[in-house]
Amino acid sequence: MPQQYWRTPSYIYSKAILTVGCSLLIGFSFFDSKNTMQGLQNQMFGVFIFLFVVIQLIYQIMPMWISQRTLYEARERQSKTYAWQAFMLSNIFIEMAWNAFMAIFCFLVWYYPAGLYRNATATDSVHIRSLHTLLIVVAVFIFASTLAHLLIAGSPSEEIAGAVATLVTILLYAFCGILTGPNDLPRLWIFMYRVNPFTCFVSSFLSTTLGQAPAFCAESEFQTFFPPEGQNCGEYMAEYIKMARGYLKDENAVGQCRFCPMDSTDQFLVSVNASWDTRWRDFGLLWVYVWINVVGAIGLYWICRVPTTKVKKEKSL
Repeated sequence: MPQQYWRTPSYIYSKAILTVGCSLLIGFSFFDSKNTMQGLQNQMFGVFIFLFVVIQLIYQIMPMWISQRTLYEARERQSKTYAWQAFMLSNIFIEMAWNAFMAIFCFLVWYYPAGLYRNATATDSVHIRSLHTLLIVVAVFIFASTLAHLLIAGSPSEEIAGAVATLVTILLYAFCGILTGPNDLPRLWIFMYRVNPFTCFVSSFLSTTLGQAPAFCAESEFQTFFPPEGQNCGEYMAEYIKMARGYLKDENAVGQCRFCPMDSTDQFLVSVNASWDTRWRDFGLLWVYVWINVVGAIGLYWICRVPTTKVKKEKSL
């Protein structure tokens, strides 16, 4: 199976263009993002757009899988060259390997141009957080690969699998916590947020790349007001800042006060239901979904595509 992929360079080239090319475009679209209120929104949006690269991998794998399956069922299975388990596992693992390889380059051309590494300088953890981010990118690329196999394994055609994949990806996007948080979701759909693998990815990704860093306001983002007569801005806002955090541009001002409600990226993470403390847990849960996809793909192929013993006996007669 690895030789067959190696002998199909057009498939590998298209995978590289799709993943690395799009990641490069996204990385430079958010080049040198700052930790202002709008800048943090832009960085989160960069993560959201990055998910589209992940989803496109699913649709790219399906045609290749169909051709491989058709060839196996018409030739190798009939001649009993090797078992269907070997066919399934070899296809799954070779796609996982190629996607993991592409993920490394996607990380390099996306993470550093966007300047996300600078968020780790405040805690002197640039290297470990860069490695953690790389591991998350590799894991989500492998997840996309295994999800594609899960959706196509038992499907009779690429068209049907593509329709199911469209529905699944819409649900993954809509309920991952970026478009709307769990507090704003109808109670009927809250379970989709809880069981969504993209929820784990987004939470781990945002907390690792943005967490534990200082934040500030751009000039247009300060809230302005006037303190009571006889007090300066620092005296008037002292109790509130202790309770809600934030900072004043000039504590000694006695005229107009300029207040920024955010002084740490952790405050932004709370607003999007991501937590620095759960970043490794969410990363581990993403791998749980990977292996669920693998087991599900093998099970669906066995149920839908492997001939039963009765059918085999009838054919032999």
